[in-house]
Amino acid sequence: MLLQLIIVLLFIYLGARIGGIGIGFAGGAGVVVLTAIFGLDAGTIPIDVILIIASVISAIAAMQVAGGMDWLVQLAEQFLRKNPKRITFYAPIVTYFMTLLAGTGHTAFSTLPIIAEVAKEQGVRPSRPLSIAVIASQIAITASPISAAVVFFSGLLKPLGVSYLTLLAVCIPTTFIACMVGAFVANFLGCELKDDPEYQDRMAKGLIKLKGEQKREKATPAAKLSVYIFCAAIICVVTYATLISPAVGVITHPHIVLTQAIMALMLTAAAAIVLLCKIDASEIAVAPTFRSGMSACICVLGVAWLGDTFVSAHIVEIKHFAGDLLQQYPWMLAITLFFASMLLYSQGATTTALMPAALAVGVAPLTAIASFAAVSALFVLPTYPTLLAAVEMDDTGSTRIGKLVFNHPFMIPGVITIVTSVALGFVFGGMIL
Repeated sequence: MLLQLIIVLLFIYLGARIGGIGIGFAGGAGVVVLTAIFGLDAGTIPIDVILIIASVISAIAAMQVAGGMDWLVQLAEQFLRKNPKRITFYAPIVTYFMTLLAGTGHTAFSTLPIIAEVAKEQGVRPSRPLSIAVIASQIAITASPISAAVVFFSGLLKPLGVSYLTLLAVCIPTTFIACMVGAFVANFLGCELKDDPEYQDRMAKGLIKLKGEQKREKATPAAKLSVYIFCAAIICVVTYATLISPAVGVITHPHIVLTQAIMALMLTAAAAIVLLCKIDASEIAVAPTFRSGMSACICVLGVAWLGDTFVSAHIVEIKHFAGDLLQQYPWMLAITLFFASMLLYSQGATTTALMPAALAVGVAPLTAIASFAAVSALFVLPTYPTLLAAVEMDDTGSTRIGKLVFNHPFMIPGVITIVTSVALGFVFGGMIL
């Protein structure tokens, strides 16, 4: 078992070294080794998670092609420029709700340049709002009604008497409040921008320029309509989840389960955007959001499959070793998820790989829900795309990665945010469950 665990970790490390979609490739290679050399039965492929990601991303990509994403960015810029002095608090609000709406943190790419510019114009150290904005875009995945991680996790909790709506009722307020706590801490990190030697050096060399508010084309009716269609689909998902909930009981024998309903509604939204907004469907497959989403599908496929192959083969030993430990120290689950997500680079992959095993060894639903936010520690290793984008977009040099790798401006706000969310999860969960 120990040798097989080492093999799993080696392939995860290999995937992390390759980067991006490579972690999915390495996961598949790990499955080959475990099955061919060690004779293990292949684990379960998280089909529902992959298909949810694919369908949601298809709708988002259609909205992007129609110009809907550009309109959302315009609204975000207007919001941020109306409150420039509070950029450290308003930036995470923007990225949090964009992720909550879209089910993917990659929406932050479009707002990070605006956050950096507004901060610079106000003399605010850009690393402060940029760091917590990236963190908010990651942790919001665990509160999004249409994220694959939330839908998969809610499916695990349903047999235990915890509904999809109950999960959201705990995760949304706890993660949002935690982001605000993280923003408060980030607001005091680092010296003031005018006192930063790196900033002073770049200013002297003329490397820093203030761009001011960019003139953008007025959003077209089609762009706005695409956003309305996508939002309507999300409302339909939450409404349907409410109607089929045992607590409400309006639909007692649904013809389509929630996971399938999400897929169907998102594909319907994509079709409606194509038809009503009159866009070229062939452009959807080459949209940036579509490419990143399909990459996420492969990552989840490989890593989650590798993890389930190992866990399924050793579930008895895992229960014996981890069951008593987690019962005695429930917070250990959050730590385990935290370090796992560092390597797996995906909230969905971490959830599908570890949460079934955690619940199988007897972890209480409250503990699992409270610890859920810890799958968002994608910021620890400074190689995640949105983190790197934030570094590149800050020409003041305040958002920089230190020589020790881990001493970057995302670390403290990220850890504070996750710790706060987990702590609040036990409080809110204890009142709601």
